Amino acid sequence: MTVAPAPPRPAPVRPATTRAGDSQRVLHRLVRRELRLLAELSAWAPAGDATRSSALTRHADLLGRVLLGHHAMERDLLWPALLRALPTDLADPGRERVADWTARCAAVDNRLRDLSTAARQWAVAGTPSARDAFALTCLDLAAAVDAQTAAEERELLPLLEAHLPAREWTAIARGARPALSPREQLTVLGLALEDADPAERARLLSGLGRGTRLVWRLAGRARYRAAVVRLRGAPPDH
Repeated sequence: MTVAPAPPRPAPVRPATTRAGDSQRVLHRLVRRELRLLAELSAWAPAGDATRSSALTRHADLLGRVLLGHHAMERDLLWPALLRALPTDLADPGRERVADWTARCAAVDNRLRDLSTAARQWAVAGTPSARDAFALTCLDLAAAVDAQTAAEERELLPLLEAHLPAREWTAIARGARPALSPREQLTVLGLALEDADPAERARLLSGLGRGTRLVWRLAGRARYRAAVVRLRGAPPDH
């Protein structure tokens, strides 16, 4: 008796896009690292040194604007696109996960306002208690961001990578315009590149316009390194 050969197994379905998930993880990692580092640097800063407190609180302001802009992009563009792309059987679970994300991000955004208040109080008072309050607020925010991004990476990013068409992510990435100056955008690029592996670095740099890549290579990288030395007292890892 001849046994018919088994039909070939279908090839595994390649996710529609991993670039969206990769971008999310890089941004999450950047913010988590910088908030905890900011808390550490602030705890050791001379409370009455206006130059030092200004540098640290400016960095906190930049991180806050980056995170708020990121949340706005997700809320207004990314998650609506994902929900439209989900198959019918995943639509309700997807909406539930986005609702959970919304609640968690609202709590993070409230803590960002607390950080802004603590920064202003340290700038005005210049006291050890005001400095310590700022450092503790950074830690509190870092813990909230840790929890929120862990839930997002566990619950939403797998759906994003499996179902969002690559063309949708490309349109979202091109349409998102961060409210940052060109210098601030280069700073954020440098922060993102610090912990990036070679594949992530290549992807980040390839996503830039030719002019931005040239600016980064000729001047941006050196300026970023100098800025990090002023802020941390040590050069960046890359």
